[in-house]
Amino acid sequence: MKAMILAAGEGTRLYPLTYTLPKPMVPVINRPVMEHIILHLAKHGFDEIIVNLHFLPEHIENYFHDGSRLGVKIIYSHEMKPLGTAGGVKNVEDLFDDTFMVVGGDDLSDINLTEVLEFHKKSHSLATIALSRVEDVSSYGVVVTDEKGKIIEFQEKPSKEEAKSEWVNTGVYFFEPAILDLIPKGEFYDFGRQLFPKLKDDKSPFYGFRTKGYWKDVGNLNEYRQTQLDCLGEKVKINFPGKEIQPGVWVEEGCKIADNVKFIPPVVIGKNCHIGNGATLEGPLVIGKFNVIEDYAKVTRSIMWNYNNLKKGSVLEDCLTGSECIIEEEMVYEGTVIGSGMKNIYENYFQKTKVKS
Repeated sequence: MKAMILAAGEGTRLYPLTYTLPKPMVPVINRPVMEHIILHLAKHGFDEIIVNLHFLPEHIENYFHDGSRLGVKIIYSHEMKPLGTAGGVKNVEDLFDDTFMVVGGDDLSDINLTEVLEFHKKSHSLATIALSRVEDVSSYGVVVTDEKGKIIEFQEKPSKEEAKSEWVNTGVYFFEPAILDLIPKGEFYDFGRQLFPKLKDDKSPFYGFRTKGYWKDVGNLNEYRQTQLDCLGEKVKINFPGKEIQPGVWVEEGCKIADNVKFIPPVVIGKNCHIGNGATLEGPLVIGKFNVIEDYAKVTRSIMWNYNNLKKGSVLEDCLTGSECIIEEEMVYEGTVIGSGMKNIYENYFQKTKVKS
């Protein structure tokens, strides 16, 4: 079966982390979020995957290549200009001759895709949206359905009081090839803003399926961090890289860790890290590859990407750190987003937004 991953966006809501990295390559538990998506697709029988590219495409192609390492075949579609969610699919319409799926390149989930597909076919639907129930609908597109699942109304980011449903659009879609006839060629065209309202108004066979699995859009800093915490809290079914050296502490190969390092799980450490004497690593915590955490440094409730150096006695608490950053001796950062190779940006960001840990 075929699926398409939408990976052409610039990821502006994840600045400064995505200045030099496309959004689908943002790591979740030390693997690009798109890798988790592909593994989930493969698990449900989607073995041919089309990926549209625009912003920094070489990062994605150089990492995934033809997809064989993950047990799938990947075909890339380069867009010289952004075509939108629906326009990007229309651009490769010749590849779709049967029921197919579309998913965003920044959506982490363990939704039962096989169950959604079965509903789609049983309903004889032209288009089906997988729906997820959320407590706060004010940041999402709300979908209202009748008792059979047919979509009768949309609400874009309503207040809790105005919302007519708690079920929101996940960006996980199932389509019949006939849907492509409704999308203009070579134009910017969007599923949510243009195609879906048209399907509803035309009373097309258009359904929503209420899923029970985990789903999170990691497209902004707050949700990105919360997704990592959810993974560490085992709220979503994904594979943790590395070996569990003690309960709740996973370490990948090539690491050198002093005997007197203090671990407070859950902690995940990537490849080839050096952790010095007397360091404290307090979870929930994700540390990427080739990080050096020197003697008596402390990292608490944070996410670190790759190739960082925390010098002696430095402290990171409730932080999100990109790659190639140097934290000088005895420096203390609290609630800070540090872009790759950059000084502190968005001081106290997480305290202000009250991220749940």
